[in-house]
Amino acid sequence: MAAILEVKDLCKTYIIEKRQNNVLKNVNFSVEEGDMVAIMGPSGSGKSTLLYSVSGMDTPTSGKVKFDGKDITDMTANELAEVRLDKMGFIFQQMYMMKNLTILDNIVLPAIESKADKKTKAEKIERAEELMRKLSIIDVADNDINEVSGGQLQRACICRSMVNSPKILFADEPTGALNRTASTEVMDELVKLNGEGTTVMMVTHDSKVAARCKRVLYIVDGNIKGEYVPEVHDGDTPLDNERRLNNWLMDLGW
Repeated sequence: MAAILEVKDLCKTYIIEKRQNNVLKNVNFSVEEGDMVAIMGPSGSGKSTLLYSVSGMDTPTSGKVKFDGKDITDMTANELAEVRLDKMGFIFQQMYMMKNLTILDNIVLPAIESKADKKTKAEKIERAEELMRKLSIIDVADNDINEVSGGQLQRACICRSMVNSPKILFADEPTGALNRTASTEVMDELVKLNGEGTTVMMVTHDSKVAARCKRVLYIVDGNIKGEYVPEVHDGDTPLDNERRLNNWLMDLGW
């Protein structure tokens, strides 16, 4: 598999009250097409900053981020905006949606905004409805965003992130605001999308969520300190992998 994301010597520094805060320090890693990677680490370790920096939502202080063969650190703001809209999908812990639009209208909005997508409006709506059926929320298509459950709203956010058929899906604590049942449902959908070929990179503090990914990168003080690739054993249950991941995390000081 080819690398969809290549990160080299990535640094991010903030100046706060004339003091330098090095949040990311020479981070190096790559993500292959079809991969599903979790980023874990203690609070303040740089997890979200890393996600935002490699997805073009934040500007690195130095280093290179090559996405789909192109260095996004050399792109203009407009070029970056087009890449994020057309080739990347985003899911956040806080489920941001337009209050004056229905669930369906919120989902189809990125497709309407895309200049690269040459489909008709009817075809774009059909694509959004297809995703909603896939994630079992077509029955709330005409609802307002305050008329659905948290789990339904996050699944709607997944539909919105997928409407332009992105090459990679970035997720920042996608289950953090959900109860355990809704969290499991959302992860089921993300694992299913990954199984169909969508590359996923997510930040999570939940080992149960991370244990369902193909790789886990552990970051501390702006450096990646370790990488976990689940072992595969006959007769394994999800709890077995979660237990092994927790043991690995504890060895690293989690």
